[in-house]
Amino acid sequence: MAYEIRNLPPDVTTRPSSGALPDHDLGQRRGGGKLVAVSDLHVRYRENRDIVEGLRPESDDDWLLIAGDVGEFIADIRWALTLLSDRFAKVVWVPGNHELWTPANDPVQLRGVARYDHLVEICRELGVVTPEDPYPVWEGEGGPVAIAPLFLLYDYTFRMPGLHSKEAALAVADEAGVMCTDEFFLHPDPYPTREAWCQARLAATEARLAAVPQELPTVLVNHFPLVREPTRPLWHPEFALWCGTEASADWPRRFRAAAVVYGHLHIPRLLICDGVPHQEVSLGYPREWRGRSAAPGRPVQILPATTEVASDTTGTPA
Repeated sequence: MAYEIRNLPPDVTTRPSSGALPDHDLGQRRGGGKLVAVSDLHVRYRENRDIVEGLRPESDDDWLLIAGDVGEFIADIRWALTLLSDRFAKVVWVPGNHELWTPANDPVQLRGVARYDHLVEICRELGVVTPEDPYPVWEGEGGPVAIAPLFLLYDYTFRMPGLHSKEAALAVADEAGVMCTDEFFLHPDPYPTREAWCQARLAATEARLAAVPQELPTVLVNHFPLVREPTRPLWHPEFALWCGTEASADWPRRFRAAAVVYGHLHIPRLLICDGVPHQEVSLGYPREWRGRSAAPGRPVQILPATTEVASDTTGTPA
């Protein structure tokens, strides 16, 4: 059986953005909207596309965080981001692994960094915030907080116990019949490996987060979980290899996260890790959301904070 993975970073040596925060007034809060989030929309499925067509804000001031995996084809991604950016006051997007695949039947055959750069340019045309732009500040209820869209990858450090190398972990996963589709479609060009790209993204992103003013808490948005705990219920624990990096484990505390938003696992739920809420906001595939009691695709409220806890189920993306 084949499984997938999410996230790709850009060529950090050519990023034009300084990462500076936009001007804001810490003493004033504007608007009465909500900060909501969703991920793993997978609009190649007709049922999911219908759900996205029905997504609307509750107020004109709502912001939408999209934690990756809108789709695989450039045209589909543009369609969804155009629709949602026209409806929400602000849309913030981070790439998932599916956006960064290069499917053979996509007319756009860009790979790796070049594909990510192309997606960033589309977002800028639409006014969608990306990991390459200054972090916007949410000043509605629950704010002010800096919204930090992250583009981290994975480095094969979420290994099974007793495995001390990527090669050994991949061999065990292969023997178990678990191999992420990223190994075939997610290209790190011009980096030699995905983990090398991950290291470059970690270094650049850590520096940007360190520059956020100390008085501002953050909302950290990444396609992959920042800590390993969310991967514990995976049906196939070997798949955790493609789910993140140990290097970001202390970031929620270090960078004053009021919340962490992620997707990728298709296990929508709220976890409290070291006192920080970690919220998975995945829609997932139709075969997954059909079995849930909650209305599919309803964005999860991040701020103002709620005590709502999503279903704690198990699964593995396919």
